[in-house]
Amino acid sequence: MADVLHAVENGVSWITLNRPEAMNAVTRDQRERIIALLAEASADPDVRAVVLTATGRGFCAGADLRGAPSAAGEPVAGDVARMIRLGAQRFIGAVMDCEKPVIAAVNGTAAGIGAHLAFACDLVLASESARFIEVFVRRGLVPDGGGAYLLPRLVGPQRAKELMFFGDAVSAAEAYGMGLVNRVVPAEELPKAAREWAERLAQGPTRALTLTKQLVNTSLDVDRAAAFAAEAAAQEINMTTRDAKEGVASFVERREARYEGR
Repeated sequence: MADVLHAVENGVSWITLNRPEAMNAVTRDQRERIIALLAEASADPDVRAVVLTATGRGFCAGADLRGAPSAAGEPVAGDVARMIRLGAQRFIGAVMDCEKPVIAAVNGTAAGIGAHLAFACDLVLASESARFIEVFVRRGLVPDGGGAYLLPRLVGPQRAKELMFFGDAVSAAEAYGMGLVNRVVPAEELPKAAREWAERLAQGPTRALTLTKQLVNTSLDVDRAAAFAAEAAAQEINMTTRDAKEGVASFVERREARYEGR
């Protein structure tokens, strides 16, 4: 059985981590496969939304270091930074840079890079049994994989420090209260909830959603003038799409819009 399951249904690319015996701790091969699938989703006009989820009790227990090859000889300054840049950071960046909306359907524990994988998604649905753990401090490590970038933007610097300093498990309900997840649903309803949201997105104006994602993701990194300029440029680009023309026409004609994702 493949470590990453993949299917495209009704315009939705379903990417499923499939190592339940390891709580879906992600291997290098899984990471590379998911990065490739996200790139394919960006390039495929027939894919209009993505769902990231997992089998078993865990969403992703972090990076699986047991299968990582050990370096020969003494480590050289820069080796660790390079490994993180090309590994965990590239992985999280692939989610954020995907040109289609990405939903995380978190079925269980999301720890370390697994938590950051969920937080990098555009929308997060969590099972009632889900937990989120900034596990790095328990191992004497600095958070990597974009955690110190993502968390302050989601919950503010004070709460981000609390999560990262103590490494306590956060329940799905607590995560919802903090704004880390969009919805919490019973475990048996998670696939249905993810499908409903994903297929709704897949019926929307895909290029407008892509541009909106890009605007929101960069908004906290730029000043107002740059944000306003990016917004105006995005709308200029969007108005050349079929879907924008259809949206305006449907309003004038007082009918439901029929978007094609083009």
